Amino acid sequence: MRHRNIVWFASILSILLILPVITDDAFVLRIITEAFMWIGLAIAWDVLAGYTGYLNFGHGVFFGIGAYTTAILMMRSGWSFPFALPAAGAVAGIVALFAGLPTLRLKGAYFAIATWALSRAVQQVALVLEVTGGPDGMRLPPFLNPKFFYMLMLGIVTATFLLYWFLMERASFGLKVRAIREDESGAMALGLNPTKIKIQAFILSAVPTGILGGMYAYWITFIDPASVLGDLVTDQAVVMAVFGGLGTLLGPVIGAILIFLFKTYFWAYLSDYQVLYLIILGLLIAVSVIFMPNGLWGTMTGYAGARQALRKGLALNPPAGNDTEKGDKSHE
Repeated sequence: MRHRNIVWFASILSILLILPVITDDAFVLRIITEAFMWIGLAIAWDVLAGYTGYLNFGHGVFFGIGAYTTAILMMRSGWSFPFALPAAGAVAGIVALFAGLPTLRLKGAYFAIATWALSRAVQQVALVLEVTGGPDGMRLPPFLNPKFFYMLMLGIVTATFLLYWFLMERASFGLKVRAIREDESGAMALGLNPTKIKIQAFILSAVPTGILGGMYAYWITFIDPASVLGDLVTDQAVVMAVFGGLGTLLGPVIGAILIFLFKTYFWAYLSDYQVLYLIILGLLIAVSVIFMPNGLWGTMTGYAGARQALRKGLALNPPAGNDTEKGDKSHE
């Protein structure tokens, strides 16, 4: 099974790497590049929410911090993009460290409200500071190379996915965060330090998000508080992860692709009904929580696992009717 998964992953990655070579369509590359970005945001949010059990409603704040860090360093300090992009992830990680020290001592809805309040506070700060351009936003130097952004976004998201896969599925860190999610008091009784582990997960979620924000700022060439610090960034990442399946890596990937395709179609043909888009997102997450609490991927794998277990059970313990029928035939 592991070998087959590696073959699938290598095959899909090879196709994505070849795509910019066989097509020069800037629109197609742009759409796929944005899809990569949302995949990265969804799996980064899932690290804290799905694996650790802490719902972060301020996830978009790290995206905005990364975007503004890149923009400020490039436009105000004269940094080049290769140096400004890692700085965006570093600043996001530092903010997550200092924000996590007080907020991660809270639980449940209190933590969710605290992270939402953090995002509102940062947005208000960006609106009044002169260095951020206030409500007018900031412009970055244009770099018109769709293949560059495609390959860089693919590389960042692939590296993030592989890092999360190793830490959450293969290393002991994944077992620790799951232990906190299931029973934090029990994890503490086993000698774990829940606060320290939660802060590590918070930083692990924030750093790639900040890098994606910095990448987005240079790619779009214009940012303002509403576009990179608004609720829509967090809302869409939450819906993608919940719809795909929390506590998995493939779930948010699948959810991000499906929701992004719907978003692209909606904005292409129904852009006059913007409020309807948010209503549909709300309904989708409500339906997912009620009818698919494990998400799309969790439901699919659970159903497949149940069928496989049923087949094995029938093979080991065939129905009594079959034995009787065979006995009757042998008697004849």
